[in-house]
Amino acid sequence: MVTRSEGLRLLRQALGDASAEFMEGQWPAIDAIANGRRRVLLVQRTGWGKSMVYFLSTRILRDQGAGTTLIISPLLALMRNQIAAARGLHLTAETINSTNRDEWHEITTRVRADNVDLLLVSPERLENPEFLEECLLPIAENIAFLVVDEAHCISDWGHDFRPSYQRINRLLRELPPNVAVLATTATANERVVEDILVQLGENTELQRGSLMRETIALQTVDLPNRASRLAWLALALPGIDGSGIIYTSTVRDAKSVTAWLQDQGIEAEAYYGALGQAEGDEGAREALEGRLLRNEIKALVSTNALGMGFDKPDLAFVIHFQAPQSIVHYYQQVGRAGRGIAEAVGILMTGEEDDEINHYFIDAAFPPDRDVERVLAALDDADDGLSINDLLKVVNLRKGQLEKVLKLLAVEDNPPIAKRDSRWYRTPNPYAVDRGRIERLAGQREAEWQHVQDYARAETCLMAFLGQELDDPEATECGKCEVCLGEPVIDIVPDRATVAAAARFIKRSEVPLDARRQWISGAFEGYGWRGNIRPELRNEEGRALSIWRDAGWATLVEQGKEDGRFPDELVDACVEMIERWAPHPAPEWVTCIPSLRSEELVPDFARRLAEALEIPFRPAVSKVQETQRQRNMMNNWQQAQNLDGAFHVDPDQVEVGPVLLVDDIADSRWSLTVVGALLRAAGSGQVFPLALALASASNAG
Repeated sequence: MVTRSEGLRLLRQALGDASAEFMEGQWPAIDAIANGRRRVLLVQRTGWGKSMVYFLSTRILRDQGAGTTLIISPLLALMRNQIAAARGLHLTAETINSTNRDEWHEITTRVRADNVDLLLVSPERLENPEFLEECLLPIAENIAFLVVDEAHCISDWGHDFRPSYQRINRLLRELPPNVAVLATTATANERVVEDILVQLGENTELQRGSLMRETIALQTVDLPNRASRLAWLALALPGIDGSGIIYTSTVRDAKSVTAWLQDQGIEAEAYYGALGQAEGDEGAREALEGRLLRNEIKALVSTNALGMGFDKPDLAFVIHFQAPQSIVHYYQQVGRAGRGIAEAVGILMTGEEDDEINHYFIDAAFPPDRDVERVLAALDDADDGLSINDLLKVVNLRKGQLEKVLKLLAVEDNPPIAKRDSRWYRTPNPYAVDRGRIERLAGQREAEWQHVQDYARAETCLMAFLGQELDDPEATECGKCEVCLGEPVIDIVPDRATVAAAARFIKRSEVPLDARRQWISGAFEGYGWRGNIRPELRNEEGRALSIWRDAGWATLVEQGKEDGRFPDELVDACVEMIERWAPHPAPEWVTCIPSLRSEELVPDFARRLAEALEIPFRPAVSKVQETQRQRNMMNNWQQAQNLDGAFHVDPDQVEVGPVLLVDDIADSRWSLTVVGALLRAAGSGQVFPLALALASASNAG
C-alpha cells in the first residue's frame, strides 16, 4: 500500500515542484487504482490533470512489480502529447498506430519482456485482426492497468461516439478481476455517465468533480455573415496576448480562414486530420503542434482534429468560427484554453452556414439502411469475399461511406461480416438495422444542436450554462463572461473597410485543381489507359473560381445554371483569376467540356471568356455518349468508369499551343483529366483546367 504522502512525493518529483499539491480528487482516484486495483470512472473538468492520475498510478504499480499499462487513446495528437508527458515522468511509453506498422513486432517484444511502462493504442487498432493476433493477445497477460481515455466515446449517447470503442466492451469482459481500470472524461452528462457505468461493469466507482473553469472568460459573437466574421478575427487577434486555436467545422473553412489571416499579416496555419498525407509527410501535424506549443504562430486554424488531450498550459484563446455540434463538443474544445494561466478567452461565433453544416453531420452520423443493404448484398454474392477496392466497384458509395458501414457492422456483438487479410466476408450471423436506436440518437443530436443555439442567445452566465448542460451540481456564475460583466470581453465591431476587404478576399478565394497522376485500374478499358498517367498526357494544375453553394461567386454560378446562361460578371471574375494565377506558358486558345443536357451553357461561357482574353475558342471536344451525372457517382472507380469512351476530340480543331480547358462544375476532376489526355494525344500543348465551381473542396486534391 502506498500512502498519500508517498504519492505526493511522487507528484512533486514528477512535476519538479517541491510545493505541488494534489488537485482535489486526484489522490482518491490514484488510491482506488494503485492500491485497490478497482474500476473507476473519473469525470473531471478539462485541464484538471486526469492524465496525472494514470501516470502516477502506473508509476506506483510498476514500482510494485506490476505489468504494463495499456492506454486506449482516440487521437494521434493526444498520443504524442501523452508520450512526451510520460517520458518526463521517467516512464517508458510506446504507441502502436497506423503510422508505425514496421515497429509493431519490436514494441510487442519489449512489452512481453516487461520493458515498456505505458503502451498507447487507438480504439481502431482493436478492430484489426492482425493487431489482435500479433500484438494484443501475446501481451494480454502482461497488462496490469487499462486506461480508456475520453471514455464518453464508449457510449453511443456520447458526443464523439466511435464504433471502434465498442470493442473495448469485449476487452473489459475478458480482463481478469485484478486488472485495474480507469475511464476518464470531461464531457459526460448524467445520461452518458450512466451508460458508461453499465458498459464498464458492476462495481465501477464514479468519481466526479466540478467542471467550472475559473480562468476562461466566455463570449458569443453574432455575425452570421462570413465576411463580417473574418473581419472580426483580423481586428481582434492582434489585441489578444498569446496564441490560441480557431476551430472551424470543415477542412475547407480551416484553409480559407488561414489564408485570410495570412493575407492580413497574422501568423496562422491550417490543421486537419489529413494534413500531410497527400505529400507523405506524416510529421506535418506534429510540426504544427510544436510551433503552437512554442508560441511561434498566433493561431492554428483547426477542425476538431486538434482537440481531446492537446495540452498547452498557456493557450490564451479558443475561438469558434462556426458553432460546434453540441455543448459537450464546445466545452471540450474551449477547455483547451487557460489551463496554466490566469486569464484566457473563449469566443463562440455563429454563422449563417451553421445549421446546414450541423444537420449534415447529424444526417451522416449513421449510414442509411440502403448503404448497409448494398454492402451486405455484395458480400452475400461474393464467392471469396471482397476487398475495399472490389466493393467500391460494385457498390456506389464513397470510400468513407463504405468504411463507415464496414466499421458499424464489424463491431456488432455477433457481426454479420468479418475481415480476413485484406478481404471482407459475410458471416452466417443475421443482421437487422436497429432503426429505433438510430432515430433516438438522431433526435438526441438535434436536441444537442438546439442547446448550442440556446447558448449563443443565453442571457445568463455562460460558464454556468455549460456546467448545467453537463449536469455539474456545482455550476455557479463565473463573474467573468460577457453576461456576468454586462459588456463584451472583446469589444470589436468590424468596420466597413475591413468587412469589404474580407468580402473581396472571399470572391478571390479560388481553389487549386491538382492534376490526377494515375488511372483507376480497369476503369478505362475503352480508352486503353492504365497505370500512371504519362507526363505528356497529364494536365497542369488548374483553378476553380468557387466552391459550389459556398460564399463568393458560387451564388452566381448556381444562378447561371438555373437561368441557362452564366452572367458576364463571371467572365470578368475568371479573367481576374487568370491574371492572379498566371499559368505558364500562357494559354493560347480555349476549349470546353460540352454536355448533352445543356449543350450551349458551357460553350457560350467559354466563347465569351476567350473573347475577353483575346484568344480563339475552338469547339474541339464532343461528348459521344450519355453518362450518369458525375455527382451521382460516389467513388473514384465509379466516376472514372462512367466516362470511359464518353468524349472525342476533333484533331482538326486542336491548336498546338497551351489551352485553357473550361468546365462549369468539377465534380470529380475525371472529366477534366480524360479530356485533357485526349487533347494532349491530339497534339495540343499543356492543358490548364478551369472550372467555375468545385462540387466539394475535398475534390481539389
